[in-house]
Amino acid sequence: MALAMAASVNQRGRSARNRVPGAGLLQSLLAKRRPLVMGVLNVTPDSFSDGGRFLDPAAAIAHAQRLVAEGADILDVGAESTRPYGDVVAVTLDEELRRLAGVLTAVVTLGTPVSIDTRKAAVAAWALDAGADIANDVWGLQRDRDMARVVAAHDAPVIIMHNRDTADPAVDIVADVTAFFERSLDIAARAGIAREQIVLDPGIGFGKTPEQSLTCIARLETWRSFGVPLLVGASRKRFINSVVPSEPTERLGGSLAAHLLAAENGAAIIRVHDVAPTVQAFAVAAAIRRTR
Repeated sequence: MALAMAASVNQRGRSARNRVPGAGLLQSLLAKRRPLVMGVLNVTPDSFSDGGRFLDPAAAIAHAQRLVAEGADILDVGAESTRPYGDVVAVTLDEELRRLAGVLTAVVTLGTPVSIDTRKAAVAAWALDAGADIANDVWGLQRDRDMARVVAAHDAPVIIMHNRDTADPAVDIVADVTAFFERSLDIAARAGIAREQIVLDPGIGFGKTPEQSLTCIARLETWRSFGVPLLVGASRKRFINSVVPSEPTERLGGSLAAHLLAAENGAAIIRVHDVAPTVQAFAVAAAIRRTR
């Protein structure tokens, strides 16, 4: 049923927007020469911060419109919670597609580049066919063996995120992330994914202790040596609670602090729930720098 719905949505998506993802998209975004703000749209019942708020298609589309109005450069749409704290509830392919089918085409027609946040190559292929521009894989091409092939076939930019099944405080997290990125970049190269299509994300909170998440932000410059853009998504993550006890919706201040420092340390893209405050923070920081 969901696969049939997906085929119908694909046809509407292709006709709704005559724009094909390709090598020029990422470069045109980066040409803005400021941190890009990626707005999160969780079409899920169980995301750690806002699960259930946007499961209804009308609510999801309205939220996407709000994120665009607030200044999002990219919309990151996901229909399976990847919950960074190890308690993921797997979603079937049909269910993930069903959640996306009523939302993705409408979001694509807003005109802002769309990223599909999924672990499944089949979902990524469907979404890219339906008009999404970017694949965002929280397992960095290393779990679904078809993901790299799908990305290469669509000539799409891809976000390669570091992940671990469990957090281990004994791990040298910088070395672990570096080795993971090296493996992912090798997979990408063998699949024919151009280097200029790749973004690396250290995966704040994913398979990491709070201290390791802090370290990844502090040592972000380490991964600039790969010569590709870096993305940081610290928004509302639990490591903030380890510094100042707080619930996810009470972590705006910590999120802004983490993202401002991440940008200073080399992040080109910042993934956030709170677009307007983030856009404002970066604008004010830039204005202050210009007066030096």
